[in-house]
Amino acid sequence: MSDPDKILPLDQWHRAHGARMVPFAGYAMPVQYEGIIAEHRWTRESASLFDVSHMGQIRVRGEAADRALERLLPSDLVGLPENRLRYALLPNAKGGIIDDLIVTRRADHFYLVVNGATKEGDLVHLRKGLGDLSVEPMEDQALLALQGPRAAAALARLAPGVEDLAFMTAAAFRIGPDEAWISRSGYTGEDGFEISLPASAVANLADRLLAEPEVKPAGLGARDSLRLEAGLPLYGHDMDAETSPIEAGLGFAIARRRRSEGGFPGAARILAEIAEGPRLRRVGVRIEGRQPVREGALVVDGQGEPVGRVTSGGHAPSLEAPIAMAYVPASLSAPGTALRLSQRERPFAGHVVAMPFVPHRYHRKETQP
Repeated sequence: MSDPDKILPLDQWHRAHGARMVPFAGYAMPVQYEGIIAEHRWTRESASLFDVSHMGQIRVRGEAADRALERLLPSDLVGLPENRLRYALLPNAKGGIIDDLIVTRRADHFYLVVNGATKEGDLVHLRKGLGDLSVEPMEDQALLALQGPRAAAALARLAPGVEDLAFMTAAAFRIGPDEAWISRSGYTGEDGFEISLPASAVANLADRLLAEPEVKPAGLGARDSLRLEAGLPLYGHDMDAETSPIEAGLGFAIARRRRSEGGFPGAARILAEIAEGPRLRRVGVRIEGRQPVREGALVVDGQGEPVGRVTSGGHAPSLEAPIAMAYVPASLSAPGTALRLSQRERPFAGHVVAMPFVPHRYHRKETQP
């Protein structure tokens, strides 16, 4: 259910543009405008504007904030250059995942973007773990994601120089009278940007972006199908407080230095799974036929007994085929392995494939360290 006290800054803007609204993370959010498949394909071909203002934006400030954050995150934040982003995880004491987030070192603080459904709990966890550091929710900021191969061309007309950013870098820009913090990032697998700016200015920016010929609005439906094709896990579905980063295929978020030093929550389990391998692994699955399987479907053995589960599934518009992500025993995780699945007692067949299902198209630079 949506919370009447939690209203997106663009709520009326979405409704005026014909969005179908649904409850998500306590907000009413647009699930689609023109249609999920049309919005998905437009993102792949041109540029789509997504409202992600439900996400939590947090500023962490104080002496040795990087070292303090490293007590909670298995990332190398001491070695993170200014204006660089890092994908990070908040593990719990048992090695499960409290949340996944993006951390950026800015001039005098760290800027965190966390999931909308977990942001209140994340604030409590961060404040408890960071002691005297300032942990400030940026509640007056909105957040937009402009995603697709023509996103840079459209945004550069409003924020000249933004096209020079490489993937996972960020900088401050002026857009008219307002200052915006823009990163080259996103969660669709496409090139694109996330734009943080005052909530009071976001409707004007959304209008200006929509006036660009490359840009159309898109909702949660296309965002979900795009991230599934990109093989990107969604918190609360493909990972949770019981799932380890290694099971989830997120071992890259455990920095090399932290693997040798340890000293973060859940290190015993996480480092053991790095060394020995996890019991379960998140895998990509191609489903035979045309009917998709959905979250909650079971992976079963020859006797029909459950051995794994589907955590995300649906139709992939770019492939015109059903795909899924599932957790299976490590012995069944190699690409090419045949899988039996069951959804509402109906049998399905599939096989493990490497992810992403659709190649990422991030804008990287060879000189970027």
